[in-house]
Amino acid sequence: MGSLFRSEEMTLCQLFLQSEAAYACVSELGELGLVQFRDLNPDVNAFQRKFVNEVRRCDEMERKLRYLEKEIKKDGIPMLDTGENPEAPQPREMIDLEATFEKLENELREVNQNAEALKRNFLELTELKHILKKTQVFFDEHLYTTADTIGSHYRNPLSFVAGVILRERIPAFERMLWRACRGNVFLRQAEIETPLEDPSTGDQVFKSVFIIFFQGDQLKTRVKKICEGFRATLYPCPEAPADRREMSMGVMTRIEDLNTVLGQTQDHRHRVLVAAAKNIKNWFVKVRKIKAIYHTLNLFNLDVTQKCLIAECWVPVLDIETIQLALRRGTERSGSSVPPILNRMETFEDPPTYNRTNKFTKGFQVLIDAYGVASYREMNPAPYTIITFPFLFAVMFGDTGHGLIMFLFGGWMVLKEKGLAAKKSDNEIWNIFFGGRYIVFLMGLFSMYTGFIYNDVFSKSLNIFGSYWKINYDYSTIHSNKELQLNPSSKDEYDQIPYPIGMDPVWQLAENKIIFLNSYKMKISIIFGVIHMLFGVFVGLWNHLYFKRKLSITCEFIPQIVFLTFLFLYMVLLMFIKWVKYGPDTDGLDLQHSPYCAPSVLITFINMVLFNRGTAPEKCSPWMYYGQESFQKLLVVLAVLCIPWMLLAKPFMLMYNRKQQHYQLNNHGTENGDVEGGVDSIQPNSGVAQGGHKEEEEEEMSEMFIHQGIHTIEYVLGSVSHTASYLRLWALSLAHAQLSEVLWNMVMRNGLTRQGWAGGIVLWAVFAFWAVLTIGILVLMEGLSAFLHTLRLHWVEFQSKFYAGQGYSFQPFSFEIILDAAEATTED
Repeated sequence: MGSLFRSEEMTLCQLFLQSEAAYACVSELGELGLVQFRDLNPDVNAFQRKFVNEVRRCDEMERKLRYLEKEIKKDGIPMLDTGENPEAPQPREMIDLEATFEKLENELREVNQNAEALKRNFLELTELKHILKKTQVFFDEHLYTTADTIGSHYRNPLSFVAGVILRERIPAFERMLWRACRGNVFLRQAEIETPLEDPSTGDQVFKSVFIIFFQGDQLKTRVKKICEGFRATLYPCPEAPADRREMSMGVMTRIEDLNTVLGQTQDHRHRVLVAAAKNIKNWFVKVRKIKAIYHTLNLFNLDVTQKCLIAECWVPVLDIETIQLALRRGTERSGSSVPPILNRMETFEDPPTYNRTNKFTKGFQVLIDAYGVASYREMNPAPYTIITFPFLFAVMFGDTGHGLIMFLFGGWMVLKEKGLAAKKSDNEIWNIFFGGRYIVFLMGLFSMYTGFIYNDVFSKSLNIFGSYWKINYDYSTIHSNKELQLNPSSKDEYDQIPYPIGMDPVWQLAENKIIFLNSYKMKISIIFGVIHMLFGVFVGLWNHLYFKRKLSITCEFIPQIVFLTFLFLYMVLLMFIKWVKYGPDTDGLDLQHSPYCAPSVLITFINMVLFNRGTAPEKCSPWMYYGQESFQKLLVVLAVLCIPWMLLAKPFMLMYNRKQQHYQLNNHGTENGDVEGGVDSIQPNSGVAQGGHKEEEEEEMSEMFIHQGIHTIEYVLGSVSHTASYLRLWALSLAHAQLSEVLWNMVMRNGLTRQGWAGGIVLWAVFAFWAVLTIGILVLMEGLSAFLHTLRLHWVEFQSKFYAGQGYSFQPFSFEIILDAAEATTED
């Protein structure tokens, strides 16, 4: 859990492996998933590396498996997934796997070729059967009529061709025949009722039988060319009826024989695929593991003797013993007698960032990493985001009813996570929801809490404790005066007792509900925002303390916290002072503490910054407490002084420290360098070197001033803009509540006005419509809007106070990650 607050401590190690043990050791490390290897051959082409032939063999095996998988899916055969995770096979087992896949592929291709040839023959016979059947009708009905019509112009007897064509090509085919032959042909066609299977694609197509009567060889040539152009298939058709009947009987006999052979062929193909489907998942895992191992071995270097492989890798310090045990297991499996060597190395390179996560914290860590991966050993915002993210979301989404819907959806995903994860859906939107199931669960839970505080359930209130407001008017007075308001300053026995928790339910009926909630939600949004930003500055302090940046503490953290506290935290304190000091329980003698004299916090803050005294109503004071004017001026002056403190202190302190270091080095060199000749020993070119060093130092100092100036301006202006940015908590909360109320009044209320059995039917229909709009608009769309605004508050307003996010993530060599990525790619 400690690595969730700050990334794991990483170290660079050098690994020496014997050639015969390297495969087994890398296999064990892949199962472990705690080592990130570096490429020691960045300039070597991928086709020139040592194990390129093994990688090619794996690619070929994977191709054959994909072909088998495609054929299995085509036949709809379920592939057995036992959930097993077989170990990577030994290199000698690759030969057996290759032989098995080669045999299966050849057998399946041969079966497919035979089946395609048989299907093509079956299609031809089927089409010929339909031609013989249909043309018999054509000859009986139209032959003599056609002969009389056409034969009157020609002396030679009529010729004809018969064939089959796709049904959608018939109109164009007929037009082309008419135009090309100038109307000297006679076409008859009839549709084949049942669809025919295309042997090449396996698709079902609809075709039609046609017969064309013509006279002369010239027309015959034209007709055949047109048929060829429209991809029509021509078949021989006897002219005599007896010959056609005899041919038809022969065709039927051959079709029956073909059906028998096709059935046997399909049974054989099915048996082959069923046998392959039982093992194909495990085969994929084995081949991908072998391929990943050889890809990793290609990152290693060979020593001079060609008997040892050298690797460099990033590993977590806490897991070095676990990694050594895995290497020992790999060595024992390979039968090698030389143990592997794992040495820690010194390096100035920034290590990768590694935060251990579980299924609960992973979603929140993904939100942080989407902005930027934390720098090495930098404070990780994820553990704080677990609480602040759903809470700030709930402030905007505060409705117990809508929160309950989200809570139940998230809870269902959490309870059924094993079954849902096993399905491995390729729907991207569902995968996003499922990956953030714990975030959705907490957002719904927190929204139920804030909705309870707002006393808002589908725009209605819960009257749990009864209203603590008392009506002192009689019935006739209330109904005759619509402008009457409840008096909060009355002295009855029930008054001055606050509602136990949250909002009094009477506010849901009040005409001035928006005015009251507007002030209340605006103030709490500022309070939460200032506290959130202050906490971000303090997290930055923990970064400075860990990295021992004392100068950053004195020149950045202290002025930042003073600036934010003296201005914006003071404004928050004014809100609490106003709430405590001014109230309705004052009589006419205590006018100073009545709501009439309560000054505006915003106006008071603006006057404080501008050094204005401000105005107040007659007999009222513009100040909330004694000495406020002088105290506020002091706070503003101190806050303004923090700006040059942030801007100039750190660069000048660095300049002073550098001069002190140069002074000490020069004194030390003079004392110990007289024996070597002192000043005379300086070479002629040394002046150029010193001058260049001075220019480089000046350039660095100028960059430092610019860098510090940018950060100072960003913090000062950001403190104002970020504080105002938290007003989105107020705006979205009011918008959500109003949209919910409008939806109830315009939709649901219409279903509650009717009575009787007709009213029940109308209520059922109206409720369905209201429920769809509630889930679609108020839960999904408003929920997404509040989620994005919460994300912005964390990425910009909170993390900008301490988070650099300039690191790179730890990407270990892990079979689990590789297999998941390969499966996702296959599904896409």
